[in-house]
Amino acid sequence: MFNLHHNLSTASVAEKSENIIGWQAQSAITREMFSQKVTTWHASISQIPQHKIALYLSDSIEFAAALFAAWHAHKTVVLTADTLENNCRNLAKEVDVFIGEFPDQYRTQLKTPLPAITNSDFTVGTAPTGFFPVLAESFPALIVYTSGSTGEAQAIPKQWSQLSTEIATLESLFGEKLGSASIYATVSHQHIYGLLFKVLWPFATGRAIYAEALNFPEQLQQHLATGACALITSPAHLKRLPAHLDWVKIKTQLRAVFSSGGPLSIGSVEAVQALWGQTPIEVYGSSETGGIAWRQRVQSHQEAWQVFPQLAWRIAAENNLLEIQSPHLPDTTWFRLADQVNAINQQHFQLLGRQDRIVKIEEKRISLDLMEKALLSSGLVNETRLLLNTELLVEQNSQRQNICAFIVLTEQGQAILQGQGKFALNQQLRGVLNKHVEAIALPRRWRYLDALPVNSQGKTTQAQLLALLEDIEQSQDKLEVQDDSNTLKKQPIKPNWRLLEQEPERALLEIIVPKDLLYFEGHFPIAPVLPGVVQVDWAIHFGRQYFALPANFCGIQALKFQQVICAETPVYMELIHQPQKLSLQFRYFSDAGQHAGGRVLFEQAQTPC
Repeated sequence: MFNLHHNLSTASVAEKSENIIGWQAQSAITREMFSQKVTTWHASISQIPQHKIALYLSDSIEFAAALFAAWHAHKTVVLTADTLENNCRNLAKEVDVFIGEFPDQYRTQLKTPLPAITNSDFTVGTAPTGFFPVLAESFPALIVYTSGSTGEAQAIPKQWSQLSTEIATLESLFGEKLGSASIYATVSHQHIYGLLFKVLWPFATGRAIYAEALNFPEQLQQHLATGACALITSPAHLKRLPAHLDWVKIKTQLRAVFSSGGPLSIGSVEAVQALWGQTPIEVYGSSETGGIAWRQRVQSHQEAWQVFPQLAWRIAAENNLLEIQSPHLPDTTWFRLADQVNAINQQHFQLLGRQDRIVKIEEKRISLDLMEKALLSSGLVNETRLLLNTELLVEQNSQRQNICAFIVLTEQGQAILQGQGKFALNQQLRGVLNKHVEAIALPRRWRYLDALPVNSQGKTTQAQLLALLEDIEQSQDKLEVQDDSNTLKKQPIKPNWRLLEQEPERALLEIIVPKDLLYFEGHFPIAPVLPGVVQVDWAIHFGRQYFALPANFCGIQALKFQQVICAETPVYMELIHQPQKLSLQFRYFSDAGQHAGGRVLFEQAQTPC
C-alpha cells in the first residue's frame, strides 16, 4: 500500500533543492517549516473532542498542514467547495467544528481557539521526527461533496485506502513524465480532483507546490516560465487562453497539463498544443468513483478514453451504462455510473452522454444531450447547457416544467443576434431542434452568454445556471445633471449587473454598461468608451459590496487596459480579495478576451502606506 505519510516523513525526493516543499507567495517553505506547521495545527486539533471537522483554507500549504494534523489526531475531515451561507448551514447539520476561513457565526463553534500562524513562528529542526502516522486502510479520512453540476451536492465518504491507492495510480501513470516538476493549479484543493492532484500526490512524491491558485492568464504566464512545472486545471480555464500573451518560455518548462471536470473541446486541445507545446491529459472520474480513465488527444479524432490500471469495467446491456470495479471505491461492488459508453477494446471506451440527462416533459422522454449536440452542430453555437426548470404557476396553483437554453455563440451566431435580433436567432435555433424533438421539448427561455459560468472547480452547476434566469439588476445609482437646455435629468453612474458566482474571496459579476451612462459624455462622441478610471472605481465599489476591504486606498499595481468596453455589451467582472496582502485583484473580460485588469492596494487606518 502506497503511504502518503511514510513517503513525506522520509523525504521521498530528498534531492529536492533546499528541501523545499512549496511556496507561499514569494516565501519558500522547507520541509522542517512545514512539519512545524503540522505540529502547531495538531496541538489545537487534537484537543477537539468531536470526530468530524469541517476544513476550509484557501492556501494549499496551510490546508495540507491542517489536514495532516487532523488525520494524525484521527479526525475525519469534511471538505466543502465554498463557505457560502447555504453550504455552511447544511454542514452545521453534520459537523460541530469549523476550522479555517468560515463565517464568524460558524468558526466560533471551535472549542479551542487556533493560534495565528505565520512563517516567522517556525524554527528549523523543532518538528518531531516520524511525526506522520501510518493510517489503517479503513480509516475514514474524508467526506467530500459532489460538484452539484447534475443536481444537489451529495456527501461522499472516502477511506484512506481509496486515497492512497489513487495516489499510487497517478504516480505509476504520470510520475515519470513529471519528474521533479513543481505543481501549479487553477483549481481548488477543496474538491477531490484538486485535493489529489495539487496536494496529496505532490506531497506523497516530494514535488513542490505553489500554495495560491492562479486565477489569471498573466499569472500562468509568469509562474509557468520559472522552472520545470505541471499545471492542474480544468476546461473552463483552458478554453479561453489569450493568444496575445508571450508563452514562448513556458514551452521549455511545462512538463504536463492535467484537465478534469468535463471533456475539453478539440479547439481547446489545439490551442494548448499551439501555445504551450503540450497536449492536455484529460482525466475522467467523479467524486464518488475517483479517477476512471484518461486520454491525450494528439489528433482530433482520438476520442477514446483509456481505463486506469487495476480497474475492471463492463457495459450494462439494457442501457449501455458504464459499470466499474475499482480500488478507488470503498468495496468491490460493481458501481453503475450515469454515463453511457461504447466499447472500443478491453482498455478503451468512448463516452456517449449521461443517462440522467433524460428528462420527462408531459410524459415525453427528452434527451438534453441530444438537443445540445444538435445545437452545437448548427454552426451557430460554440457552447451550450440545457436545463430542466420547474416554474410555479401561482395563479393556477400548479407547476410547469420547461427547458431553458444557455448559449455561447460562434461568430456566425453573434452576427445573427446583432443583425437580426434575439427573436430571429431563437427561431433559427428552434428550427434546428425541431428536426430532433417534439415541439413540447423546445426551450421556453434562452440566455445568450459570453461564457458559461463556472465555480472554483471549473464546473458549471445547476444553481449557477438558474441564477442567470433572474433579471439583471438595473443601475439605481444615478446623478442629476443639467443638459444644454437647462433641463434636469438623471443619468446612471453604475452598470447594470448580475452576480454569477460568490466565494469567500472571489466574486464574478456580469455587467452591462447602459448607453446613457454619465461617463460616456465626451468620451468619445463618435463611439462611447468606458473610461479606465471608472473601471477601477467600479471594481472597488463592488469589491466593498462583497468583501470587507480596508478603509484606505493605497495604490494600484499591474494596471492594464487591453480592449475598450462599449455600451450595451455584456462583460464579466472578476474580483479576488487577498486579505493577507490587503489587495483586491480585478479583471474585465469577455469572449473577445481581456479588457482590463489590475491590483488595488489598501492600508489599515493606523499603518502608513
